[in-house]
Amino acid sequence: MIRRTQTIFVTLDPFLSLHGAVLHHFDQFLAGLDEQEFPCIWLTGLTRAQLDEPRRRLGHNDPFIGESGCGVYLPEDYFHLKSGNTIRLGRFTCIPVAKPQPAAAEALEELATDLDIAAVSLRSLSPRELVQNTGLPASEADQIRMRDFDELFFFAGATESGIAKFATEAAVRGLNLQNLGTFWSLSCGADYAKCIRELGALYDRALRYHAFRVGVGVDSPASTSETATRETRIKALAASCDRTLLLSGRQSSGHLAGATEADDDLAEPAESIHVVNAAQQSRPQNVFHLRSPDVWESVLAAILSR
Repeated sequence: MIRRTQTIFVTLDPFLSLHGAVLHHFDQFLAGLDEQEFPCIWLTGLTRAQLDEPRRRLGHNDPFIGESGCGVYLPEDYFHLKSGNTIRLGRFTCIPVAKPQPAAAEALEELATDLDIAAVSLRSLSPRELVQNTGLPASEADQIRMRDFDELFFFAGATESGIAKFATEAAVRGLNLQNLGTFWSLSCGADYAKCIRELGALYDRALRYHAFRVGVGVDSPASTSETATRETRIKALAASCDRTLLLSGRQSSGHLAGATEADDDLAEPAESIHVVNAAQQSRPQNVFHLRSPDVWESVLAAILSR
């Protein structure tokens, strides 16, 4: 029986390395949420196959929003009440927000052909080519293309203007295009905000009152290729959660509370956490330094201060 009053929605990908290593001591935050019995919902571009091992290792038993906002994945028997629109995917009951495959694969092929732009899907690569392009062992690389909804691909020789044209036409056709850094994602209807609202409604029905939603998102420097995607996730959190906590990689103009100097060669890049009210995003409060030894305790205190 669910007996929680707050649900925590977290953008997962900045806390996992390409090989699945936990970054920024994220496991400490998960342990704190578990102690408070607050469900932690992961927002990620990863597939259910890619998440199997991290979920087992980190003891994550709550729902997650996968494939860049394509669907909500519910563990078996997590809710007695179910959404009216669900499909079964492996061990999960899924609330689909985007159209299931092969819709995205067909849309990518048609769009690339119409515009005469080379868009190479990961699904089309040989095992050797997949390993070369992802830099992962064969078993891990294959999990990337085991997708339920979106299609991952890369542009081969396309110019910036060609990519811009591709993005414009994708929007005209009602497709969702996201830059994930190394690869691009194309889906027929991915929407993080809608996923959050769908899952939030299930928590509200289970509890019979509104479960307060807290979003935890990670910003990135403007120079990174993933900036647009991260901003999309943060906007979705702000639009769908009652409160949003922003972890920012951009240099703060104000004083960082609890800041400490790095004293090792493997120190993480200087980042900070802005606790942002959804209605006052331009006026961040409670700014913390990510490498402060008590940063996660401070973030948990901010969550509990409601």
